[in-house]
Amino acid sequence: MAVEIIAKTGILVEDIKFWDMGYTLVGGVDEVGRGPLAGPVVAACVILPKEVLIEGIVDSSFVIRDSKRLSPLRRERLYDVIMSKAIAVGIGRVEPEEIDRINILNAARKAMEQAVLACHPSPDCLLIDALELESCSIPQFPLVKGDVRSQAIAAASIIAKVTRDREMVRWAEVYPQYGFEKHKGYGTKQHIESIKKFGLSPIHRRTFCEKFVS
Repeated sequence: MAVEIIAKTGILVEDIKFWDMGYTLVGGVDEVGRGPLAGPVVAACVILPKEVLIEGIVDSSFVIRDSKRLSPLRRERLYDVIMSKAIAVGIGRVEPEEIDRINILNAARKAMEQAVLACHPSPDCLLIDALELESCSIPQFPLVKGDVRSQAIAAASIIAKVTRDREMVRWAEVYPQYGFEKHKGYGTKQHIESIKKFGLSPIHRRTFCEKFVS
C-alpha cells in the first residue's frame, strides 16, 4: 500500500510529515512496563521503510490502531511482520534493581536511549511517545498519544510489549508461585496476594511493593 494513497485521503499520519521534511530514517520510540510491580521496563526503536504500511497497525481507513488494545495473538503476529520489514530495530531495558535506584521515569528514558543506540543504521529523527530524551543528540519530536498517531511508534510499542511479555512468561517458569505468565508483573489481586504469601522475588521492584510486605 503506497504512502501516496494515504496522503490523498487527508488522514493525518505523523510519519508522513517527517518524511516530507526530508527525514528518511524516522525512528519510532516507545516503552512498556512503567506500571508493573515486577520485571524490567523495556523500550524499542523501530525504523520502517517509507513505502511500507503494516496491515494490522494501520487499518483499512488509514487510522492507526491502539497497539495496547490489540490481542496478545495479534501483537505476536505483528511482531514477526515488523521484524521482517523494519530497516532497523533496537531494544533497551532497565532492570528492577536500577528502577528502584533511579525511579521509573528515569528508567524509562534510559531504556529508550539504549534502544536508539541499538538501532543500526541510526535514525535521523525520533518520534517519541510523550517523552523527550535529554541526552540524545538526534532531532526528536515528542508526540502525545504517539502510538495512535505514528506507525513507527505503534510498531515500537508492539516490539517492546511482546519482548517484555515473553520475558515475563520465562520468569514464570522460575517463580511459578506469582503467576507472571498471566499478569506479566502488573498489580492484579492475584499477584498482590502472592506477594503477601511468598514475599518478593529477585525481579520485584522493591519501591513498588513496600506496602504489600511487612
